[in-house]
Amino acid sequence: MLVKDFMTQNPLTVNGDISVIEAAELMKRHRVRRFPVLRNNEVVGIVTDRDLRSAGPSQVINFDKAERKLFPDLYDLLTKITVKDIMTRNIVTISPEKTIVTASLTMLKHKITGLPVVDDQKRLIGILTEGDIFKALVGFSASHLGKTLIGLTLEDRPGVLKDVADDIRESGGRMASILSSIKTGEKQMRQVYIRLMDDPPVNLEELKKSLEKEFELLFVIEDDVAIP
Repeated sequence: MLVKDFMTQNPLTVNGDISVIEAAELMKRHRVRRFPVLRNNEVVGIVTDRDLRSAGPSQVINFDKAERKLFPDLYDLLTKITVKDIMTRNIVTISPEKTIVTASLTMLKHKITGLPVVDDQKRLIGILTEGDIFKALVGFSASHLGKTLIGLTLEDRPGVLKDVADDIRESGGRMASILSSIKTGEKQMRQVYIRLMDDPPVNLEELKKSLEKEFELLFVIEDDVAIP
């Protein structure tokens, strides 16, 4: 669950002196949405596709060679605007040893979609994006191992998860992952989400009846999205 396990290592970077036109071409070529900006191997800013669109109309930023000849003055103006003119300077970074949860909360707090990852010497070693966090979430849920997801509200007492596991086992199933959190209220309860492995197959109707007898069953659903 650490940032270093999900970040993109050795990300593409740019120098602040290149033009926004060059930066846009690089983003398009490499299919990325942001570049850390370096000066003397130090992260001094970050430039995103949104920054580039703000610098000039996207249809102008992405001119091809033929179109440039039609609007030479406008194109020349944009070639004079550099990345350092539009980049975000007060950047937020993160350590590779922080958790994915910390990274997620940091992004939410600052309303950003990417975090440069730096080591103890403040050297750039990676970048973590919202896409990386989505992949981490999918990995935690073990979606690649099974489609069936069970939601339960359980009394927060010792042995309750074992009771649920026993019901699943008796129905021929195996658990791929368990996600759990405390639900506060008059009586402390726990919300639990269990993903079942596709192999071996489970008698879902029998399992649902068994769980409903003992627990508050929220849902039993099957994800129909293929996980790469």
